[in-house]
Amino acid sequence: MEIKKGDNVIVISGKDKGKIGKVLQTSPKTYKVVVEGVNVVSKHKKPRSAQDKGGIVKQTNPIDSSNVMVICPNCNKATRVSHKEIDDKKVRVCKKCGASLDKDFVKAIKKETKVDKTKSTKKTAKEENLVEEAKLEKALDVKENKDVRPNKERKASAKEKSTEKKSVVKSATKAKKAE
Repeated sequence: MEIKKGDNVIVISGKDKGKIGKVLQTSPKTYKVVVEGVNVVSKHKKPRSAQDKGGIVKQTNPIDSSNVMVICPNCNKATRVSHKEIDDKKVRVCKKCGASLDKDFVKAIKKETKVDKTKSTKKTAKEENLVEEAKLEKALDVKENKDVRPNKERKASAKEKSTEKKSVVKSATKAKKAE
């Protein structure tokens, strides 16, 4: 179950759809969660002794965990939960922004994403050479008069050429008939 006690969640279906609350209790065996202010029911309590008070008591009942989505504390959006392994521990991560949903690993995730960004922006010498070779090949193709235009442009120019040929043939046949 991806939802833990203390998470902020939004209800996505049921009579309390759209309500936001904090998870007070989880029950992994039955896949149910108790959310603050959600699924509040009135229970009629009968006094059992002379000291007990009877009456109508408001009580929050559990709802199925599939009816709620975790709200990411970083981007404040309802999100699905993915998992990453950090320091040999499985950590819950936001699918939308990549921030950690587990409070212990928030800093570790931020450091990891910074490292990933620096790796992706720096190109190795081999990658730069491959890019340069591709540019040179393209330039050579242009010099050899190979048609490197996209397919649609080639088809359009071929149609224009065929219509030009047809008009030349028509004008030639008209000239022959005129003689």
